[in-house]
Amino acid sequence: MDKQAEHVRDRLIVRTSLVAIGTNLCLVAFKMAVGLLANSIAIVLDAMNNLSDALSSVITILGTKLAGRPPDKKHPFGYGRMEYLTGILIAGIILFAGVNFAVTSVQKIITPDLPHYSLLTVGIVAVAIVTKLLLGAYTKKMGRKTGSDALVASGTDATFDAVISAGTLVGALVTLTSGYVIDGWIGCVISLVILKAGLELLLDTLSSIVGRRADSQLSQEIKQRLCTVDGILGAYDLVLHNYGPTRAMGSVNVAVWDWRTAAELHTLSKQAQALIWAEYHIFLYIGFYAVNTQDNALRALEDQIRTECQAYPQVLSIHAFFEEKETGTISFDAVIDFSCRDSLGLVRQIEADLAQKHPGRQFTIKVDRAYSD
Repeated sequence: MDKQAEHVRDRLIVRTSLVAIGTNLCLVAFKMAVGLLANSIAIVLDAMNNLSDALSSVITILGTKLAGRPPDKKHPFGYGRMEYLTGILIAGIILFAGVNFAVTSVQKIITPDLPHYSLLTVGIVAVAIVTKLLLGAYTKKMGRKTGSDALVASGTDATFDAVISAGTLVGALVTLTSGYVIDGWIGCVISLVILKAGLELLLDTLSSIVGRRADSQLSQEIKQRLCTVDGILGAYDLVLHNYGPTRAMGSVNVAVWDWRTAAELHTLSKQAQALIWAEYHIFLYIGFYAVNTQDNALRALEDQIRTECQAYPQVLSIHAFFEEKETGTISFDAVIDFSCRDSLGLVRQIEADLAQKHPGRQFTIKVDRAYSD
């Protein structure tokens, strides 16, 4: 992503967060007043939860500003991953709210207080539900549009606030119609839903920090675009490293004819790097595989060996097939499924089996993994 696009993205995140802050503060004022007048712990807790939502939006803004800092000597890849830490903080706030809500709800069940609901109370809670649903949908939409995990988390939090308010509304209606107080029981159910959502958000953000598989469509597009460069016969071993939602770099190996000169490969790599940078703003380090299968006999042998290797269920594919003319040794990379726990033992077995099937030849197989589609 270029600087202008990053700037536009940051502005959208900040603007969305400011809308959320303003909306939540208004809801805090209304709900707190109504909750105190109605002696409803559920409405008061609902108001406090809206206050935590406003805090989440403040954290989102701070995280976006920190993530936008330029790279420096100490952090040469920039500060983009600060956004992931922001997501963790918001998930923590959601989990804290869930635990606090559960404790208070249990206390309410043990020592219930009769709330004083009115039609005005019910009306205000109903308006709050609609407001939070709209705010949640808007925030999540902007989060997906900008690729911001923090905004998606805030939007999810807002949606669950609407669920909390809906529970409060149900409790108020039951109390008004029957006289029974079920605030505490409703609170327990809602707190479990909140805790589940908070845990899912936390695990999702941690997954981004640990390192996810590259987006399938993006990786396939990059390989296809590389193959449009004159002289590149195929693209393999694409690895993309993410340094925040908007910053990535990676490496790839491309296949070229073995008669290419170093000067030609230099020019080819620069063309490929410039193409990917211009279209995706991803810097790629490019390595080369030499291809010397121009003659039909060697090409037929490659096809035969590929078929023989793929007879092993854990071998997904092979590439970088090359014959050393002086020794007759054939080398290639075998992409091994992640489910294989002894990949080295597997390729040693394949080497031995191939040597038996093709007397007079030696085989050298390098273990490879499918880091992208």
